[in-house]
Amino acid sequence: MTGKTSPSSAAIEDYAKAIYALSTDAGAAVSTNAIAERLGVTPASASAMVKRLDELGLARHAPYHGVALTRRGSQLALEVIRHHRLLELYLAESLGVPWDRVHDEAEVLEHVLSEELEELIARKLGDPTRDPHGDPIPTRELKIEVDETVTLESLDPGTRGLFVRISDSHPDMLRYLAERGIAPGASFEIVEKQPFGGPAFARFGDQVHVLGGELASRMRVEVKA
Repeated sequence: MTGKTSPSSAAIEDYAKAIYALSTDAGAAVSTNAIAERLGVTPASASAMVKRLDELGLARHAPYHGVALTRRGSQLALEVIRHHRLLELYLAESLGVPWDRVHDEAEVLEHVLSEELEELIARKLGDPTRDPHGDPIPTRELKIEVDETVTLESLDPGTRGLFVRISDSHPDMLRYLAERGIAPGASFEIVEKQPFGGPAFARFGDQVHVLGGELASRMRVEVKA
């Protein structure tokens, strides 16, 4: 459990984190159906939990306008995200767990990490700002960096850039990239792009790699001028 928000539970924390992620992506309040799909539960279960979050003052649900976190709800979500991403980095760097496996381990541990152990891990890692997948780690004050990125899939041939981050929830994609030595921080150039959602051909270092449309759409990049 987190130490700053009470009452809380693993389920409540998962919902707060899911709503935060969905609303950040959408830039607006989100539907209970979207929450249910993200968490793999029924719409009825999602509606019941949203009502619970409302009762706790962590979210507000306006009919036909969607669900939005309150300030307290956002703080809870950011605290859990900080736990999750610090744990991912610790598992990867200190314990050598492959980056396609750290997400599932962190999903369990994030709910029981004490504030004292969180601080020890942060200091051990040198107060990092990014997790193994390139996602920003919220600060101790629960501030989070917002970067300007686009998808690799959206780029035209000849575009150069920097691979910044990718979602940690698709281990098969992470394994594909790891097997090819592609990780956040790598420079690339788009060599060719097939139409209608086809693959992109991107040069990383000396090699050109084929990146399927779905994978390329999940890779966030910064474009070089």
